[in-house]
Amino acid sequence: MDMKKWLAEQIAAPRKKALPILSFPCITLMDITVRELIEDSDLQARGMKMVSEQIDSAGAVSMMDLSVEADAFGSTIRVFDDEVPTVVGSIVSSEEDVEKLAVPAVGAGRTGKYIEAIRKACDLITDRPVLAGVIGPFSLAGRLMDVSEAMVNCIEKPDMVHATMRKATDFVVEYIKAYKAVGANGVVMAEPLTGLLSPRLAAKFSAPYVREINEAVQSDDFIVIYHNCGNNTIKMIDSILSTGSDAYHFGNAIDMAEMMTHIPADTIAMGNIDPSSQFRNGTPESIYEDTQRVMSACCPNYPNFVISSGCDIPAMSPWENINAFFKAVDDYYTAQGL
Repeated sequence: MDMKKWLAEQIAAPRKKALPILSFPCITLMDITVRELIEDSDLQARGMKMVSEQIDSAGAVSMMDLSVEADAFGSTIRVFDDEVPTVVGSIVSSEEDVEKLAVPAVGAGRTGKYIEAIRKACDLITDRPVLAGVIGPFSLAGRLMDVSEAMVNCIEKPDMVHATMRKATDFVVEYIKAYKAVGANGVVMAEPLTGLLSPRLAAKFSAPYVREINEAVQSDDFIVIYHNCGNNTIKMIDSILSTGSDAYHFGNAIDMAEMMTHIPADTIAMGNIDPSSQFRNGTPESIYEDTQRVMSACCPNYPNFVISSGCDIPAMSPWENINAFFKAVDDYYTAQGL
């Protein structure tokens, strides 16, 4: 698939399909647990297929499990039945730890299962792009160092952070290349921890490494969608755009209409219905209203805007809410005569 053409077609389309980060809620369709899902590539591929049959989205997005890469490096992972896994503790607390830290081979930990899941999903889903999920380099480094320590280390131990970033970046490049090799049309790269940095630190510790990754993997048939759900994204938008990502995805901590004023007209930006208060804990009525609100604020003036969730939709989100989101999208365009 020519993904550059696909991006241009999304901008040109008067009536656009939504592209939420929607994968883990497949567990309620399949009557399984998150614990079972993350260990089985067949279940992941079938779950993506079932979601694609349930909703008319612009693309199929794989499990956004931001513990996978840290798991491959040897971090301790806490697994749940109804929530995404999390990283516990740290494995890098000194420069000596960084020196000893081995860059794992792609396939280590659960990465092999996730790559195999995308290979299988590409065979099952042929009517829309298939997008894999990966963590961004600073967000991975933060999980290796501990999130709080990573923020402090950017100021107190910058050389150690850069050394960790080097290894994180090297792994992410090869991991994305593996997804590309099995047929993925692109990746959603989640770099949420960067959203907690100051604009100056984000430009120093995240943007150059993301740009390096992009330059290594992007092509006409493979795109990178950059995701950051931090509340500082508008302030750091210059460095975010400097990454040269193909499209951008933002969380609900910011005003999406204000963000759109900073996005080039030929570049897609997506967002930003709250995954927690709306998809997971809202009602069909509240998410319908909020979706219409965001679309009314963004769609009339920004053809490069695509409605989406603000982040990964929680596993136990009611399908009544998810369906209400898609109904709101359809009703908005119908009311516009589109």
